Amino acid sequence: MGKAPASRPGRLAYNRPTPSIQSRAHLTNTAQVIKTRLPNPPPAVETLLRTVQGAVAELKANDVVEIDVRDKTSVCDYMVIASGTSTRHVKAIADEVVRFAKKLDCQPLGVEGESEAEWVLVDLGDVVVHVMLPRVREFYALERLWTVGDEPPQDQDAVESGGGDRD
Repeated sequence: MGKAPASRPGRLAYNRPTPSIQSRAHLTNTAQVIKTRLPNPPPAVETLLRTVQGAVAELKANDVVEIDVRDKTSVCDYMVIASGTSTRHVKAIADEVVRFAKKLDCQPLGVEGESEAEWVLVDLGDVVVHVMLPRVREFYALERLWTVGDEPPQDQDAVESGGGDRD
């Protein structure tokens, strides 16, 4: 066969595109817009939360906890934390959450940790789902982190439960 040409039109050395080709590359093509945009209008938070509950129940996630974080952060309204029995189970639960969300026409904003599958985070906008192995969940203690201050101090409970009528 013949030799390959020394240089091709429209290319610089090391196969880098020329500036004219780079200027035509757009970051807003249809595939990227669909992948990063919530449906208009997005599903109601309650609907999204019920969908997540159904997904984690479908694959029998353990110790499912929902935390209302509306008064603590603007990142999301609810966090759902669940445990899986193995890395396969954790990944399968997260995949099921994504599948159920897509049925609502709600594309996840991001899914992190699927390769290791010890802790997978699924960001659905108003609801963020954490699926973890029990040892990882115990180590990071997200429930304790996000519920600090939700319950009155124990000393306050003792005063309210009958310590006030002593004379």
